[in-house]
Amino acid sequence: MNRISVLLLTVGLVTCLAGNLAALKPLHAQQQPDSTEKIDFERARELFRKRQNGEKLTADEEAYLRRAQAARQASNTTSKPNETAPPGEKIDFDRARQLFQKRQNGGKLTEDEEAYLRKAMAARQGGTGAAPSPREKTGLIPLSEMSANDRYQGEDGGLYGGGRNSPPESHEKAALAELSRIRPLDSNGKPADDGRIVFVSISMSNATQEFSRFKQLADADPAKSDMLTIVDCAQGGQAMAEWAPADARPWSVAEQTLARANVSPKQVQVAWIKLANKGPSGALTVHGKKLEQDTQAVIQNAKARFPNLRIAYLSSRIYAGYATNALNPEPYAYESAFVARWLIQDQIRGSATLKYANDGGTAKAPLLLWGPYLWADGTSPRKSDQLVYTREDLAGDGTHPSDAGRTKVARLMLDFYKTDRFAKSWFLGTAAER
Repeated sequence: MNRISVLLLTVGLVTCLAGNLAALKPLHAQQQPDSTEKIDFERARELFRKRQNGEKLTADEEAYLRRAQAARQASNTTSKPNETAPPGEKIDFDRARQLFQKRQNGGKLTEDEEAYLRKAMAARQGGTGAAPSPREKTGLIPLSEMSANDRYQGEDGGLYGGGRNSPPESHEKAALAELSRIRPLDSNGKPADDGRIVFVSISMSNATQEFSRFKQLADADPAKSDMLTIVDCAQGGQAMAEWAPADARPWSVAEQTLARANVSPKQVQVAWIKLANKGPSGALTVHGKKLEQDTQAVIQNAKARFPNLRIAYLSSRIYAGYATNALNPEPYAYESAFVARWLIQDQIRGSATLKYANDGGTAKAPLLLWGPYLWADGTSPRKSDQLVYTREDLAGDGTHPSDAGRTKVARLMLDFYKTDRFAKSWFLGTAAER
């Protein structure tokens, strides 16, 4: 991982909420964070945005937001602005990240360690890491419009490879077989006329912003099946790497979210997974392989947590050419599509780690298909549907969607699930009629 990425992902977390959290109400003494609590500032930022967008926070969410403010203020009091790295000194941001995490986990740093962490923070504030240059287009060709003869870092075109945007015949048959098994289930996962088909999202901040808007549109659409329950389990700050451990916090939060929606993990049969990791760096063969490993673990975890999960639709990111930080700028947003394709192709080739057939309980994954392909080259219209992303479609950081951007992506998703031959059966209700 390069210095810019590590810097922005770790020590930069302390400063990223300065403007937003300063606007919150003062903290009461009893709301001070426990010294051992690890504050997820990305989650706090998403909660703040949720409230700013007029959505009501739960009491627990409000309390978490106040604790994040306290942690931010405490960090400011321990920071010494005059303690900077001497000119020419190289900051090891991997070490800084480890020190930051140690302190967040309640570990006590030595004086030298505290000083080193402060110097790394000062380097961050001083602009040591170069920010990407925002641009309206990159000149890259959407994967869905690349041909079998086109090449990007050795990769050909088409969502399924070879210039094709539909699965090969063998995978198509397998997909139709899995789709035929989707039906309303009761809370114990047994077929029931009054049961539910549950569709969840799994990913990070962009995904929850987009999927929550999609849920609003879909729930208001009379064409949606009455048997379908859509639950947004994606969470701010929780990219693939954070979901990868089998016992990771996002999974328990997801199960709590399902419980609030009055459904159970055994009723989940469909998932949307949006691929991304924080601060990628290096060539596609480097950051892409890490994202592939993490996402494979997420897929396996999802099958273990949701035993009746039949289909997982994969999507890559939207355009990130307007990004002003290294969270996930271009070309990494564009390149995440190749990683989604690698996973699907591995399953098509018979990878044992992505085995989907429920044969005596040996399935390790749901069947993988492409969900909506959301990337377009900024203001350059996509040939198939004229999709573009203007600066107004992105928030201030150029990475997260604005309110208009959320609606744009949500409408793309709604159109996909209503019309795609590998989705409309359960979304529109024909699955419930079997």
